Amino acid sequence: MTAELVVLLVVVVTALAFDFTNGFHDTGNAMATSIATGALRPKAAVALSASLNLVGAFLSVEVAATVAKGVVNLGEVGGEDLLLIVFAGLVGGIIWNLATWLLGLPSSSSHALFGGLIGAAIASIGMSGVEWGGVLSKVIVPAVLAPVVAALVATAGTKLVYRITSGVPEDTKEHGFRIGQIGSASLVSLAHGTNDAQKTMGVIFLALVAHGSLSAEDEMPFWVKLSCAIAIALGTYLGGWRIIRTLGRGLVEIAAPQGMAAESSSAAIILTSSHLGLPLSTTHVATGSILGTGLGRTGAEVRWGIAGRMAVAWLVTLPSAAIVGAVCWVIAHMIGGLPGVLVVFAALIVLAGFMYLRSRLQPVTSGNVNAEWESGETDVPAEPTEPTEPGVAETADSAGPAANR
Repeated sequence: MTAELVVLLVVVVTALAFDFTNGFHDTGNAMATSIATGALRPKAAVALSASLNLVGAFLSVEVAATVAKGVVNLGEVGGEDLLLIVFAGLVGGIIWNLATWLLGLPSSSSHALFGGLIGAAIASIGMSGVEWGGVLSKVIVPAVLAPVVAALVATAGTKLVYRITSGVPEDTKEHGFRIGQIGSASLVSLAHGTNDAQKTMGVIFLALVAHGSLSAEDEMPFWVKLSCAIAIALGTYLGGWRIIRTLGRGLVEIAAPQGMAAESSSAAIILTSSHLGLPLSTTHVATGSILGTGLGRTGAEVRWGIAGRMAVAWLVTLPSAAIVGAVCWVIAHMIGGLPGVLVVFAALIVLAGFMYLRSRLQPVTSGNVNAEWESGETDVPAEPTEPTEPGVAETADSAGPAANR
């Protein structure tokens, strides 16, 4: 086994680890409002979401093609050098996903990935290593428009829902929309799989091209689709409860009609973007939709302080992940070859372990994800007050243990 093949294997494993963090980081995009309104029990919600993410990952490869050919300039570098860029970019994305998860901030996994790749590419070969036209048209512009459009659609939908059902008894209305939320949340999960799992497929495809296993014109191998689908589904099932807590009731005091309006808006926008090959941030869309439902319902409480924190996280995600990606590339490059990759990979494991242990100090699980808001508190907790880690700790209601904002 050659050193370059080992590097490729490490890159693939790291890519699947990113996909896993994407799953638990973004579970709240689909299920937070359904959990908050009581439409679905927490564990049932994440199980349903995981299943549909798995299915959605097989429905299209348009977004995967955008990631592989629209961010990093394939013509500038190849071989082990390109593998190192991809690896460093993935590490940048994972670290940012874990950091924002620890703080309970629903930032964009997509932008973390793109930022990491961009930073590593610039550190390696300069500004020419990035397809800036593709970044602008297929990443930046959609990132600006998506939450705004989602908020507008959700605001209009919420107003319409409450106007149409104004004569319906409140209990009947809540019950009916909770049932509807199961369908709308399922659609968001399916849409998430069609969009987000493909980003990791694109990165693995890029690595395979760099290694020479594939050409840029080849089709996506089935094993890549399957492994990415399983990774994001597992991450989703383990549940990012701290981010679910923020999106579910931390941003807006939400009722079932609002939840269904938010989920329907998100699903429509994400599915449209997947069809067009736009690697949209599902976090931006979901958050914009939830905020829109707060604006659309008369008397609803919108917690602007939390919204401001989210906005700051969104703004700094791309450059922050780029810095981490660039630093990782520099470290790996200075050490050189396979040893450099292994050192950075080991550092990633140590840092991820530290964040996991930090999260265990005050775990958020399926059993207490709504407890803070049900107790009547309205202020978001201080940043470190969030809890567990994806995986073990977040799956068990009270026992908890066990990585995508």
